Amino acid sequence: MRFTLATVIAALPFLVAGAPAENLKAGFKIPISKRSSLKNPDGTANLEALRAHADYTKAKIFNGFDRYEHNTGSPHPSAPRKGAQRRAEGSGSVPLTNNQNLLWYGSISVGTPAQTYTVDFDTGSSDLFLPGPNCTSASCNNHKKYDPSSSSTSQDLNKTFSLAYGGGSTVAGEQYRDTVAAAGLTATGQTLGVASSYSTGLASSQFPADGLMGMAFQSISDYNASPFFQTLVDGDAVVAPTFAFKLAQNGSELFLGGHNPALYQGDFTYVPVTKEASLAGYWEVDLDMVSANGASVLTKLDSIIDTGTTLIIGDTENVGKFYHAIGGQNATTTAGPGFYTFPCDKDPGVSLTFGGKSWAISADSFNLGPVSSGSADCVGGISAQPDLDGSAFWIVGDVFLRNVYTVFDVGTREVGFAALS
Repeated sequence: MRFTLATVIAALPFLVAGAPAENLKAGFKIPISKRSSLKNPDGTANLEALRAHADYTKAKIFNGFDRYEHNTGSPHPSAPRKGAQRRAEGSGSVPLTNNQNLLWYGSISVGTPAQTYTVDFDTGSSDLFLPGPNCTSASCNNHKKYDPSSSSTSQDLNKTFSLAYGGGSTVAGEQYRDTVAAAGLTATGQTLGVASSYSTGLASSQFPADGLMGMAFQSISDYNASPFFQTLVDGDAVVAPTFAFKLAQNGSELFLGGHNPALYQGDFTYVPVTKEASLAGYWEVDLDMVSANGASVLTKLDSIIDTGTTLIIGDTENVGKFYHAIGGQNATTTAGPGFYTFPCDKDPGVSLTFGGKSWAISADSFNLGPVSSGSADCVGGISAQPDLDGSAFWIVGDVFLRNVYTVFDVGTREVGFAALS
């Protein structure tokens, strides 16, 4: 499905997180943002945060592989081969908040009467969870709790859930159904997890949103239930079965039920979901080429488009080839396993090609800062994970996505990219 300027009315200025969303006739927007950056106050790379985030992302994706096999009875086509190393533990818009360039969060409402919560909008997972009234660990402090007994529309499904993320981060509890709304769009009977425990990795100092909303496909859902946006589509709550993100320093938003023409220019380049589209787990598409300074370095990779990931993460062989081409060096001993550095005074001119079109990554996006104070070597935004060896897929996060406007089409199972306006 395609939409032109005539399909979606030009948007008004974005709203602050938590404010009422604007109805743009063919879509609604939710302002979203992050809190700061992955750099320390002195401008150096925050190595501890980078390592933790890489571990979190890896574990999240492998959890999805496990859920896919559990739900479908078959291994995910992109899962590393057996024996490979693994250490897995209507329409509208939503304003997003940027937490240390690690997650993008905005507001939703749950229950009757409706209560407002903040969630991380994550295209690399599929489940919605919030802390519940029995979540009494210190990590639940400063998170707003959802109490199903206070909602007349809640339904206890008498099922438990348990999700594991990198660095030992876990969340567990019980599954419920309730009314969930975002940007004025309502999903009735939406399955969500009500957590009775948050591990330390989900403490508000590290995870400021109250919970998480997955926006990938049902086949990687721990609940094996329809994700929120799919529920909207199935209930004819949106005019178009698409949602779109602008992830940038200013004016970021999630747009539900179309896309916002005020935020992009030119035409979209669409690429189809490649791995068993009828049972798609992730927003996985062909990455035609990785280039530096106008020269091709890598070709023909799979990629998962993941708004819940800050970095671009790939397998060790291909990431190593990329940094060799730009004069980078392995920074295992300085930055940590899987990270590389390159000369701070060089712009490697990195670009990714999707659908035959090259999209540049700005020097500011790619350069994560000097590896230490006074160093001439800067940490690059592409890192490696040995656990991905045996499969040539990359995880493409907002090191790239901050440079484009991205639309996700549930109806045609495609991802589209356009230039930011």
